Amino acid sequence: MAATGEAPLTGVAWAATPEAAPAGWTPITVTVEGAAANLGKGFGHRSGGYLCVSSGGAQAPVVTDVQVLSDRSPQPAGYSRAPEFPEPRTGLSRKKRLYVQLLPRDAANTAVLDLKLSSKSKALPHYMKIGEMGHFAIWCKKGPVPKPSPPPVPKPRTLSTGLKELSLHPPGSRTSPGWSQSRSPGAGGSIKRAPQDESLYDTYSIYSLSAMDGVPFTLHPKFESRLSSTPLLADLTVKSLADIEKEYNYGFVVERTAAARLPPTVC
Repeated sequence: MAATGEAPLTGVAWAATPEAAPAGWTPITVTVEGAAANLGKGFGHRSGGYLCVSSGGAQAPVVTDVQVLSDRSPQPAGYSRAPEFPEPRTGLSRKKRLYVQLLPRDAANTAVLDLKLSSKSKALPHYMKIGEMGHFAIWCKKGPVPKPSPPPVPKPRTLSTGLKELSLHPPGSRTSPGWSQSRSPGAGGSIKRAPQDESLYDTYSIYSLSAMDGVPFTLHPKFESRLSSTPLLADLTVKSLADIEKEYNYGFVVERTAAARLPPTVC
């Protein structure tokens, strides 16, 4: 039978008989017209010879070209002589020889996909005639080498609009190491230090500042008459923050003295 299929060929060889082709090799036993494809005694064996092809092995080199040359022509560079099954006997020769070019699959753009035999007067569409041997013409079909598909690349994950709205940081904002920003219901935001940096800011005030800090408290003149005429508020004394701190000032002298004492030592 003729070799079929669109997979690139990985080898072209000779077989003395169809049964002599090793496993993985397919002999071409008939022509496109249906005649026996025995190339005759010129092959070097009394029983004739058959072309055989192989297309197995996803990583095997592929056949990129096949040439039929006379025995007087030099071997083309980059080509190897087609193997024979079984090995030919010494002293035997034939007028035509078959040469095969093999390339790694990754380095080949086109390769031989099929070989067919026909009578010399036959023309095969989409096939290229590479030579004649015996009473037959040898045709090959070439095509692109299928490349393995690249592994899928995962798409970068992006935040949806809803998730961005839930972010605690405004778009484009950055926070320096050791600081974090949080939101509270009554303020636009507050700055907090990371726990590992608390020791660096022992003097930081625990009281938050407001817009009224530093503004002295004064009573509007229209309320001064009401304040003096009201019996409950007649003795009311308005004190400033400095007066309150001075009145209730506590120096922690005892505590500081106790802390400064040296621990007793054992003599």
